[in-house]
Amino acid sequence: MTHPAQDLLRTTTAALAPDPEANPLVPRIAAGTASRATLAALALEQTWVIPADRRAFEHLAVRSAAADPEAAAFFTTLAQGEALAGERLVAFARACGAQEASYEPLPGCQAYPAYVAWLALNAAPADVVLALTANFSAWGDYCGTITTALRERYGFTDEACAFFDFFAEPSPDLDRLAAAAVEAALDAGRLDKERARTYGRLLQTYEAMFWDALSATP
Repeated sequence: MTHPAQDLLRTTTAALAPDPEANPLVPRIAAGTASRATLAALALEQTWVIPADRRAFEHLAVRSAAADPEAAAFFTTLAQGEALAGERLVAFARACGAQEASYEPLPGCQAYPAYVAWLALNAAPADVVLALTANFSAWGDYCGTITTALRERYGFTDEACAFFDFFAEPSPDLDRLAAAAVEAALDAGRLDKERARTYGRLLQTYEAMFWDALSATP
């Protein structure tokens, strides 16, 4: 038996997967050659990204609550996850010696959450579910590499690695909610596959900008 929603999620994720060799920073972290200053910049950029994404997901949940409850459940779970991630980020920033008061965020890093906010205001929720789910696969892989390197190359504690552990860990519940939201949208004829793929391509491009911008820090 085929599952159209799961098939669409899988094929879209595969189509949008970035070149694993294209990320300029994660391999340096994996090798232990990225500086502590760069790790601190990563932490500080995330202190801007996480709350912005949480509010965007909350807005999407409200927008979709009446007409698209399956999407609303997906976005509510995402928002709750961002809140948990934000709590775990504190220990990573402290381990890096990040100084938030004197830090100026990088435009290339903040393009991603700005676009997520645009999607929250303008895009059909079900299309966003598909685009985000495809994007999350690459982010999770990066986090898995980073959390291993932080322990093995930089000597960080489990507490300091918890932020990346959180995103690297598979989430069957979130996958189930994404599939339910996509399935409901397909059944109702309100999923624009091409538009969703465009959103996903832009998300991947903005994430690439995030890593490019960070890789230029001292």
